[in-house]
Amino acid sequence: MSEGTTHTAGADQFVTRHIGPRPRDVDAMLDVLGYSSLDDLMDATVPKGIRLDRPLRLPPAQSEYETLHTIRDLASHNEVYRSYIGMGYADCIVPPVIRRNVLENPGWYTAYTPYQAEIAQGRLEALLTFQTAIAQLTGLDIANASLLDEATAAAEAMTFSVAVVKKKPETPAFLVDAACHPQTIAVVKTRGEIRGIRIEVGDPHAFSFTEDVVGVLVQYPSTEGRLDDFRALATRAHEHGAVVTAAADLLALALVMPPGEWGADVAVGNTQRFGVPLGYGGPHAAYFATGEDHRRHVPGRIIGVTQDAAGRPALRMALQTREQHIRREKATSNICTAQVLLAVMAGMYCVYHGPERIRRIAERVHRLTSGLGKALRRLGYELAHDAFFDTITVVMDADRATAVHAAAAKHRVNLRPTATTRIGVTLDETTSIEDVETLVTIFAGDRKAGVSIAELAESSPSAIPAGLRRTTPYLTHECFALYHSETEMMRYLKRLEDRDLSLTSSMIPLGSCTMKLNAAAEMEPVSWREFGDIHPFAPRTQTRGYQQLLDELGAYLSEITGFPGISFQPNAGAQGEFTGLLVIRAYQRAAGQAHRDVCLIPMSAHGTNPASAIMAGLKVVTIKTDAHGNVDMHDLRAKAEAHGDALSALMITYPSTHGVFETTIREICDVVHTHGGQVYLDGANMNALVGICRPGDIGADVCHLNLHKTFSIPHGGGGPGMGPIGVASHLVPFLPDHPVVPLDVDQPCGTVAAAPWGSPSVLPISWSYIRMMGPDGLTQATKVAILNANYVARRLAGSYDLVYSGRGGLIAHECIIDTRPFKESAGVDVTDIATRLMDYGFHAPTVSFPVPGTMMVEPTESESKRELDRFCDAMIAIRDEIREIEEGRADSQNNLLQNAPHTLEDLLADDWNRPYSRERAAFPTAATRAHKVWPPVGRADAAYGDRHLMCTCPPTEAYELAGQGAE
Repeated sequence: MSEGTTHTAGADQFVTRHIGPRPRDVDAMLDVLGYSSLDDLMDATVPKGIRLDRPLRLPPAQSEYETLHTIRDLASHNEVYRSYIGMGYADCIVPPVIRRNVLENPGWYTAYTPYQAEIAQGRLEALLTFQTAIAQLTGLDIANASLLDEATAAAEAMTFSVAVVKKKPETPAFLVDAACHPQTIAVVKTRGEIRGIRIEVGDPHAFSFTEDVVGVLVQYPSTEGRLDDFRALATRAHEHGAVVTAAADLLALALVMPPGEWGADVAVGNTQRFGVPLGYGGPHAAYFATGEDHRRHVPGRIIGVTQDAAGRPALRMALQTREQHIRREKATSNICTAQVLLAVMAGMYCVYHGPERIRRIAERVHRLTSGLGKALRRLGYELAHDAFFDTITVVMDADRATAVHAAAAKHRVNLRPTATTRIGVTLDETTSIEDVETLVTIFAGDRKAGVSIAELAESSPSAIPAGLRRTTPYLTHECFALYHSETEMMRYLKRLEDRDLSLTSSMIPLGSCTMKLNAAAEMEPVSWREFGDIHPFAPRTQTRGYQQLLDELGAYLSEITGFPGISFQPNAGAQGEFTGLLVIRAYQRAAGQAHRDVCLIPMSAHGTNPASAIMAGLKVVTIKTDAHGNVDMHDLRAKAEAHGDALSALMITYPSTHGVFETTIREICDVVHTHGGQVYLDGANMNALVGICRPGDIGADVCHLNLHKTFSIPHGGGGPGMGPIGVASHLVPFLPDHPVVPLDVDQPCGTVAAAPWGSPSVLPISWSYIRMMGPDGLTQATKVAILNANYVARRLAGSYDLVYSGRGGLIAHECIIDTRPFKESAGVDVTDIATRLMDYGFHAPTVSFPVPGTMMVEPTESESKRELDRFCDAMIAIRDEIREIEEGRADSQNNLLQNAPHTLEDLLADDWNRPYSRERAAFPTAATRAHKVWPPVGRADAAYGDRHLMCTCPPTEAYELAGQGAE
């Protein structure tokens, strides 16, 4: 079909599926607000001076059917070769029970980050299981709940090392094993340079531990497959007060000594080979494990065990004061979106297989690798290393290497060209004896080798040195022993899913984190092998479909933002912030202005902005906001003037995190440009801009986009995310590059992610969303998002006040509701309201951000008027419950709000000592009788969990004792 063809009538176009309110509902909502049309509402809400005066120049909308046909044709241009490239990525078998019940299940992929612990117990348990698997496999005490990729995890270990060592050199040094994966070295170098850390790359056994060395990073096994004994290195490092980090392969750790046993302080790595598709580089969950003593310095999120109000075990995100939103400019990391959905898959892979099966998989991979090595030696080849797990490096002359690669191409096989005279081969879980026979044939000059791989594999001695073989158990918790049949696994996953609230149950009205429809037609291509089974370093001649998708999506985003340059490398929103600042700094260095190191950040900016600025080596100066939530122009001018030549950038969120379209946005940009700075516009709130105005037209120089918000990639319980950036023409030469797959950038700012294009396998979602919505649909979605937010704000008026609003009392796509007065009037705080909402079947809005003690609501364009009314009815009913306390009709201590949420166990207990009925507690509205998600635990005790941190699965007896009322 041609690009512009549509076979469906307008009423059946996808936009009518994506946007919630029907035309008659839109009219009714506009009537409540006092406007005759959406355009009138836009004229009153969005400053006229920044409005786009033409339609978006994008392809016309296609139906779901047409778009799936178009992208199927695009995918067919990807060629799936058998990959033996390795370098931290390995093909694997995704157990169908996990693929279907997690990856392809909206009950898992539409959930939000588990800040509201009481209705996120399923995901929290899955993440706790992931942490337990990581801790036990690495031999370390604690692990976090996932990172973005192995390279960035290694960079986090570097900054972690600087933070935890006792010595504080003026210019810390970090030593990096030259045998680390090249993409890891590149990311560490980029992060180190910008933070003023000296990076030395070399042979770890020859490292010189001078007084300024804070840490060392080694690859275990090496990128060429070599297994090294690092015990002596660890001893030397510790004698000099340095931290040792091992980037370790998880499957190898089933057979080789874990890093925690040979002296590593930190282990990082990628969990991709534990049941997550290659996906051309992502998304995949990385891991980070360390010792108990350093728990407050661990980057990212840690899931911990606590108890609820009744003393029952409950789970929550522990030590949340470490979060970058809270620490802001004092943060040591800017991790926001993690790869939760992928961490869940990897954790469930461990649950489904258990320790014995994991070991058998590892042993089989190792036997086949040993057999291949023996066969190649018989053919006269030299192996670079005798000790290895799943990777061998073959040494030969350059002509022979060329011939081998040519023979491999004929067999649709990709080998790793480690150098002109070395070829790497990495085997994996999917490798068969027939595959190894093909490899031997390739190395034999396309002739039959005349050897039995099966016999060689069985007879070959282990290539793991005796002193490095694992002797300690792993995956010892009961959860890794119970669910090995598909029936049990299916039921376990369903039980966990039922302990969570996702978009399958109700709207998730979060401000600052758009939770809109993730349409099934958008999600479907993610599971196609043409997108999922391609190695990130496969030759571009095999990935023409991906290249076309990247080019087209880049062009769409360029048109939407007004920026000519797009980079997809940042694989999360906060990564996009960091990358945008790196681009600005690279541009300023090239212009001889490396001294510019001050970043102005308004109080109304997104919470990750200060942390990202610190990560980019900038000094944060806060700009005040006025009583209406706008940037204080007097304060901005004064501080821009005061910092003059040192001004590097302004980071501003537009519309602001306060939910306001600031009328002075062009003037703000002019002030910064006048003083030689660049304007970074945070695209977290792009849902209020698409088709209405463009950051590049407003005056911004850089903008990142949260594809997991505005462009329909699902939140996945805290990730996957993608944070591509758009930049003005003068910044295009400074976009990120990649050491393995060069991106042809003139003066790159460095490398910010392990894969060249971040997490490409989720990009078909945003591509499909834009193609199905079309230019008019995208603009209509923005208008309805603003309509829905203003409708909610107006319906709640009289019950709750807004903290901020714009002209005429209007807001952008989100609003901040003031719940602070109830603390004094009724002893009720924002947490009481949030947890009571669970009894009404809702996830709470964003709590205490950006203003402590308030709620931020963002309904999105995908929610129907009926659902908006259901939410508003719940909020108004809760206000009435607060009024009962204020008027003395309800007990000030023992009431519906402070006892919320109410579990089924509470409601069915023989002892009901509360001065209100069970019915009011359980079924506060008629809608809750029809359906609601029941909180499986009562209110989680945050302080208890932080005082008694346990971030691996507790023994089963703990739950049994709790059920008996034991302490």
